[in-house]
Amino acid sequence: MAEPKPEAPGGVGRGKPGPGLRVPAGTCVALQGELGSFSHRAACRLFGSRIEPVHCASFDEAFGAVRKKKADLAVVPIENTLAGSIHKNYDLLARHSLEVIAETSLRVEHSLIVHPGVRIGQIRRVYSHPAALDQCTRLLARLRRVERNTSYDTAGSVRFIRDRGMRDAAAIASEDAARIYGMQVLLRGIEDDPENYTRFLALAPRKRYPPGGEKTSIVFGLRNEPGILFRALSVFALRNIDLSKIESRPIRGLPWEYLFYLDLRIDVRSRECVHALRHLRELAPYLKVLGSYPVF
Repeated sequence: MAEPKPEAPGGVGRGKPGPGLRVPAGTCVALQGELGSFSHRAACRLFGSRIEPVHCASFDEAFGAVRKKKADLAVVPIENTLAGSIHKNYDLLARHSLEVIAETSLRVEHSLIVHPGVRIGQIRRVYSHPAALDQCTRLLARLRRVERNTSYDTAGSVRFIRDRGMRDAAAIASEDAARIYGMQVLLRGIEDDPENYTRFLALAPRKRYPPGGEKTSIVFGLRNEPGILFRALSVFALRNIDLSKIESRPIRGLPWEYLFYLDLRIDVRSRECVHALRHLRELAPYLKVLGSYPVF
């Protein structure tokens, strides 16, 4: 049975553009997860509620949907304040020819969701994404004799227990998911740490949107020489460019060789950034600008 068209998650008014980038109504946006996922909420914040979500089972599928023109854009998480970097998506950024066009951050607030009328003493199973289960350990420890089950998606776990009529089960997901699937929020704010935020990146085919904004992301590789990373990073320090994030990832097929991902708080079009990247190219055999973009 087809799902009813939901109201926009996260309080974004239906039919109104969000506070981020304006896109035409019906723009297809690839997301890992179901309606009501945190990626869905991030997409509505970036592009408004008139988008058409393209639900994907994995991050690979979300990137591939844009590459294969099954979607116009993609929105993927890149970092969480508790769980850290999402390494899979860093690797996919280097592998695919997509460009970062915007960023937003969401406060992640988890709820315990059940069928209407179910009480907490009836719960014998809890379903959610592994990261969500890990972020709600205090509550789960208080629920005795409750089996923990992993799902590929928080919102998908709500739909799973709903579709199967599992009145002895609960899901951990957002309030949006409870509303969309006609379920009941039993407990709100069940995460262990309230300082739980996730950064999301919006991706598009290269040159679809003009580059520029308060952040620029790059990835580069270096020869294995003494002091080479210090010299590479100094091209930004010498020009007083703020480096807000650095991540290293191994290169497949080249043991002990790495790619370095940097987020810079500067517009790629600025004089300082242009000269810094020109200097870095003299040191780095491989350099790719992943995007220069606004933050919402």
